[in-house]
Amino acid sequence: MRKSLLLLLALVIVGGVLFIGCDDGNKNTINVWSFTDEVPNALLRFKEMNPDFPYDFNITIIATTEGAYQPALDQALAGRGRRAPDIFTAEAAFVLKYTQGESAHHAMPYRDLGINIDSQLRAAQIATYIYELGTRPTDNQVVGLAFQNTGSGFIYRRSIAREVFGTDDPNRIASIIGPGWDRYLAAAATLRARGYAIAAGEGDVWQVMRNTATRPYVIDGRLYLDPAREQFLDVAKALYDNNYTNRVGAWSDGWFAGMRGAGERQVFGYLGPAWLINYVMAGNAGDTFGDWAVAVPPVPFSWGGTWVLANNRGNSAVKDGVKTLIEWLTLDTSDTGFQYLFANGLLAEGAAKDAVASGVVMDRSDGTLAFLGGQDMFDVFIPAGANAKGDFFSPYDETISALFNDQVALYLNGDKTRDQAIADWRRNVADILDILPQ
Repeated sequence: MRKSLLLLLALVIVGGVLFIGCDDGNKNTINVWSFTDEVPNALLRFKEMNPDFPYDFNITIIATTEGAYQPALDQALAGRGRRAPDIFTAEAAFVLKYTQGESAHHAMPYRDLGINIDSQLRAAQIATYIYELGTRPTDNQVVGLAFQNTGSGFIYRRSIAREVFGTDDPNRIASIIGPGWDRYLAAAATLRARGYAIAAGEGDVWQVMRNTATRPYVIDGRLYLDPAREQFLDVAKALYDNNYTNRVGAWSDGWFAGMRGAGERQVFGYLGPAWLINYVMAGNAGDTFGDWAVAVPPVPFSWGGTWVLANNRGNSAVKDGVKTLIEWLTLDTSDTGFQYLFANGLLAEGAAKDAVASGVVMDRSDGTLAFLGGQDMFDVFIPAGANAKGDFFSPYDETISALFNDQVALYLNGDKTRDQAIADWRRNVADILDILPQ
């Protein structure tokens, strides 16, 4: 069925942009914009399962590399009618721009699509942080929901845990590396003494500390540095100065090498959600595949996710189809809903299992993974999603975080003092974004 469906679709690549679809002038065509093929592939799967669905798709995929997606999407959203996006997606790093920031006026409330949003949120037990990030404050309307639960854990090597700590039990390991950063650093010292790195690099910890803040970078138009983010300077400095990591950056060759037990020293663990396991670590693990487990991290956090939105200036003729698709992606808890198929690896042959937004779905899904030695990852990721927060995001997170990490690197290398790094970060944010400190 997938092959026959794809044969009906035209595929054109222009300037790194992927277009899949038919004539977007067709009144029964739903225009979909995304930064990955995840949602487009899901919609094609829906079409396979529901051949009588009376709408076609015109799909545009533009990667976020070099900042290409948002400007193109903004230009498309400025249009209206049959050529404008009907469904579009946003990543956690910039979702607030489209749900609560300067472009939130483009989003159609789920309620206006005909979705009984309040009762369905409760019935599906959608993780709180997901609908917090998707709620527009000007009218308190949910305008976007994610389908993934990106509440995260500490993913560690079982064999190293047994050698160094005498156990690979997730509950025991959670109590060794946390709660809190003091225990994490104490475990790092024990691991270094045995010849291991607790993490591939200091940046791994940043993913946690960035997303455990309780207040955003920008409050009432002024720049704010949350204590959890400021503490990264101290935790990263301890990791760096004491040689507790291999000092490699995330997504570098050295970072991937640690997953297969290579590199300067073997890496004990990585911090991240289910997608890190399934789409990154599993394919890079090599001989360490099956030698991993997941435990509660030092502090609760989430990392990433894709929110699905409807355009309030889209083609009104396809509104019913947009409602059906968004509901299927984000709120349907049935055995044929996207989230159940996604959680159980049933979307396609060989598909990975993933944590999803609905607690109801994960409660009755099988999260066991061979990569984790048969452990059910949902035992960790269900509470992780429930404990994650969504009140620390701002529409400027990508830029402000990048500027902050530039200064942290200079501080770690000894090129600046701690106070200088913070002061220069504030100055740079003011210069680039015109956001002054409090």
